[in-house]
Amino acid sequence: MTDVEMARIPAGSVLRGDQRGADRREITVQGFDLGVYPVTEEQMAEILGITAQNPRRPAVQVSWLRAVRFCNALSEWEGLDPVYAYDGEHVDWDIEADGFRLPTEDEWEYACRAGSTGSTYGPIPEIAWTAADGLRGPVEVGGRLPNLHGLFDTLGNVSQWCWDLFAPETSDARVFRGGGWSDARAAVRASARRGANPRAAFDDVGLRVARTSPDRQR
Repeated sequence: MTDVEMARIPAGSVLRGDQRGADRREITVQGFDLGVYPVTEEQMAEILGITAQNPRRPAVQVSWLRAVRFCNALSEWEGLDPVYAYDGEHVDWDIEADGFRLPTEDEWEYACRAGSTGSTYGPIPEIAWTAADGLRGPVEVGGRLPNLHGLFDTLGNVSQWCWDLFAPETSDARVFRGGGWSDARAAVRASARRGANPRAAFDDVGLRVARTSPDRQR
């Protein structure tokens, strides 16, 4: 299989922003591993037994429910304990499992910012693919500059599903973060936050896998 390259994200704290206002709060994150790139079509195809039209492009049209099922399938492929258990469309997270999972919102934003307190970790034209590039779809991963954690495409190209509920008091919508190829530059930032039904799929939303660091397990 085409390996899923992971980066070790060290524990730390950062101010988490809110795109809708000026409120900021400090978040503290334990160390974890995160995919260097969004999951590609090739990786999705190999795990699910389907055909990849553009192997190095991010996998899109992936619902949140399919994303968590992919994480479990990838875990089983690698001989790891699956993280998620299902009861219909209700999904539980086994925090003791050592397999692949979606990052939490706090983990995603902390990893994306990579120490930056600004809205991005660099000039958007250098780090992210957006609507300003005149694209008709996502492009191959890794084509623009990474952040200081060595992560590519955290901003732009495709937004990425996270574990969290978007508005837990009102709906079952799940969060996706970062902004994608069809978004204006102003909408592609570390605080970009949207949500959708866990069954919904889009041509500019994919996923990036995470793993809990071994020293936090059991």
